[in-house]
Amino acid sequence: MSTAYVIVTLFGALLAGFSAGSIFFNAKWVVEPLTDYGVPRTWWTWLGVAKAAGAAGLLAGLAVQPIGIAAAIGLVLYFTGAVITVIRARSYAHIPFPLIYAAPAVAALALS
Repeated sequence: MSTAYVIVTLFGALLAGFSAGSIFFNAKWVVEPLTDYGVPRTWWTWLGVAKAAGAAGLLAGLAVQPIGIAAAIGLVLYFTGAVITVIRARSYAHIPFPLIYAAPAVAALALS
């Protein structure tokens, strides 16, 4: 296991965990866009759970690599869906935000 992999994985887990917490605590900068994009309120908790599970999976992957790979794939798929949601809402200026969160998961996959 390389140092780069550990650093990228920890950073990815931190970002995914922060993003999950932002939903759980109804951070204004997260919930307002979700409302604007038309994401139903009933989904928000599950979206946060998915990101929290991804963060936990990345951390667990430091001990059991297949778990980390599965978590990284899940996070990449999650944030790909977020990009699609932003595009469907025609909020093109917001496209970089989910890509920033997806980047460490992509890097962790590449380094695993």
